Amino acid sequence: MRATPSREVLRSWSPLAGIAVFAVLLLVVAPAVLSPFRLDNLAKYSCWAMAAVGIGLAWGRGGMLVLGQGVFFGLGGYVMAMHLKLESAGAGQVPDFMALYGDGTMPLWWEPFRSSAFTLFAIVALPVLIASVLGYAIFKRRVKGAYFAILTQALAVAFATLLVATIQQTGGFNGLNNFSSFFGYNLYDPTNKRMLYTIAASLLVAMLLVVFQLRRSRFGELLVACRDGEERVRFLGHDPANVKLFAFVVAAVMASIGGAMYAPIVGIISPTDVGAPASLLLIAGVALGGRASLLGPALGAMAVGYGRSTLSESFPTQWTYFLGALFIVVILLIPAGLSSVLPRLWAPLRGRVGPARRLRESGATA
Repeated sequence: MRATPSREVLRSWSPLAGIAVFAVLLLVVAPAVLSPFRLDNLAKYSCWAMAAVGIGLAWGRGGMLVLGQGVFFGLGGYVMAMHLKLESAGAGQVPDFMALYGDGTMPLWWEPFRSSAFTLFAIVALPVLIASVLGYAIFKRRVKGAYFAILTQALAVAFATLLVATIQQTGGFNGLNNFSSFFGYNLYDPTNKRMLYTIAASLLVAMLLVVFQLRRSRFGELLVACRDGEERVRFLGHDPANVKLFAFVVAAVMASIGGAMYAPIVGIISPTDVGAPASLLLIAGVALGGRASLLGPALGAMAVGYGRSTLSESFPTQWTYFLGALFIVVILLIPAGLSSVLPRLWAPLRGRVGPARRLRESGATA
């Protein structure tokens, strides 16, 4: 029996209601009930959730298993960190680690990042440029499936290795840290830390709204069609490479913005935050929450982030095994993620309630 128009409207707009509830919890409830320490942790989880929202679009809707989002997360993080290091050093000065590891001279390509406007522009423009070039080369050659996943993960490994090797330019394994200000605001002030949380949470909500709009647009329909029947989409006159490329670029920008907020919130960005393990943690969060749902990737990434912080305190060397076991359990028992559990539980109840409701409706109209 076909759903009534009102029920179809409710189903199509229910994700927006979920975003509204999520926004209230993040922006109103959490600041009111959490301690500054817990709020800082939630801000960090929100940064990972931003990258996860993009992965949900590319993987959940487009079928592209992006195992290298740490590259774009780190790209935004290092761009922001470079500006913060130059801001902390002062006008005409160089970052402290360059005097420690080198001769105290700063590369010319660092100089533009003294500008706040250029930094904000680069956080968006660099991932767009790199993702466009990589995506065009990959998708035009029709690379997909396991080959695409392996290639993206190899990029994350190569990027982390490059950062470690360039100690005089990027701080090497220690990364960039010791930030004292954020666009003129003192990072040691609790009020400014709360401001950073508000910015991160607001950006996360904004990204969810963007993905919500993309999912219900013509592009969202084409993206799902490319996932389920790429050759049919090509036969109908559309180029699947362009559709997947756009989703890949959007996911890269979201990861970059998440990384850019991560650097001042956590106070450090290093190769461990951008390599293959970090990328796999993002994938694990998306899989846990439900890659095909709207809120699932964000909630899953936050849950994995919380588990990582909690388990690492009690099991400093074994916490990765717990997350690995969780990932295996999810894949085996609930491959669609936790977001699919509630509909499964509701389906039998709806099946029992449905006939009775239809009987009452038919009696009322008789």
